[in-house]
Amino acid sequence: MEIGVSAFAAGLITAWTLVAVALLALAIQLWIAFRARRIDLAKAVETFRSLDIDAFRNLIDPAEDAFLRDNLSPKKFREIRRQRAWAAFNYAWEVGASATALAKVGHAAQRSSDPQTAASGVQLSENALRLRMQTMRACLRFLTEVLLPHLQPRSLPPVVDHYERAARTLVLLGGSFSSATQEFVRR
Repeated sequence: MEIGVSAFAAGLITAWTLVAVALLALAIQLWIAFRARRIDLAKAVETFRSLDIDAFRNLIDPAEDAFLRDNLSPKKFREIRRQRAWAAFNYAWEVGASATALAKVGHAAQRSSDPQTAASGVQLSENALRLRMQTMRACLRFLTEVLLPHLQPRSLPPVVDHYERAARTLVLLGGSFSSATQEFVRR
């Protein structure tokens, strides 16, 4: 009976620790998402485009994870998996920060008197906000993997798909969108 109680207590402590970490990560994400700052369009676009999405895909690839699990000792696998999860967390964090900046640019563009620019701003804002929400979920997942690398991975939120959709929107909008939004960004 005592063994069952101690196992239950350990599980409960682990669960509450994960809840605390998740809440802390969410609070940090929300603070960053809502703090007031000037929009640097050029920097946001450059950061957004400079992320190596293929490297990110490799970090989160289940086949790569299975290969490492099969070819490494359990201890080495957990160490490598923790490092990969931390790197994936950093990628997701950067994508989320860029998405926040792009959402602000999209909101600014919505105030344009040009209907096409305003509509493009709506589309960019919606894609960027969806991407931001997905990166928050992904960051929580990656933090869980950093803390508990032995757990079987769950399915990943569709961060890569949302990233590519936002990138396509950004490319389609092109330079005319950038120049039209500069007046709003400076306000």
